[in-house]
Amino acid sequence: MFFLFSDFLVYTSRGMTPSNQFKVHGQLPLFGMTIRESEEEWGVPHSFTLFGQRQSVVVAASCASEMERWVEDIRMAIDLAEQSSSPNNDLLSTSPSDNKLSEDGGGDQESEEELGGSRSSLERQGHRGNTTVHVCWHRNTSVSMVDFSVAVENQLSGNLLRKFKNSNGWQKLWVVFTNFSLFFYKSHQDDYPLASLPLLGYSVTVPAESENIHKDYVFKLHFKSHVYYFRSESEYTFERWMEVIRSATCSASRSLPSTRKDLY
Repeated sequence: MFFLFSDFLVYTSRGMTPSNQFKVHGQLPLFGMTIRESEEEWGVPHSFTLFGQRQSVVVAASCASEMERWVEDIRMAIDLAEQSSSPNNDLLSTSPSDNKLSEDGGGDQESEEELGGSRSSLERQGHRGNTTVHVCWHRNTSVSMVDFSVAVENQLSGNLLRKFKNSNGWQKLWVVFTNFSLFFYKSHQDDYPLASLPLLGYSVTVPAESENIHKDYVFKLHFKSHVYYFRSESEYTFERWMEVIRSATCSASRSLPSTRKDLY
């Protein structure tokens, strides 16, 4: 797991600890860093080499578009670091193996279990959905700086009818979209959500005729075997929900705040 900060690129692995921390393995100062594509050199698709002041690291993204987003963001961060500062001392004063980046997500349940509406599990998580870092780790996905700015402009709430893949009835819920997730409430007056659905990695489409969803203004969210249907009240609200959800699913580019980014 890679984190891009304003002055360092830090690479970590997931630690087996109760707090789900990430163990830091190394850091590359952005000041003086250069990037070179390495597919031909290493024979690995979507790979590139990061040359730091004292070491170099070869990394590979999962696809060409993900590599492009990473290279673009790292180059932008390098330019900003060189414009704003001189070479920094080590970000981590002690041995990298002794350091951890805290990640405060919940357990490893997948979204279908979260959608079951277990209040006890939400209470254990402090009434919070999974963090973006947690979701990126488990769904093998990356997010970029530019896409985050798009996502924060797209926040929406309203009534939706929800249907699970193998259920017959529709459940009316108050739904809030923010921070790359849908949060489900019984009503707009509730203080805490019943459940949440992180959307990174999901696709949003319109159901096919073979799915026998004979209703208007329905959109479908699916990731691997997880499938959910949502019905809106009008064509206008249907289009608005589709628009904001696309900003947080795999049908659009994705990201974190400008000081941090996750790479696989």
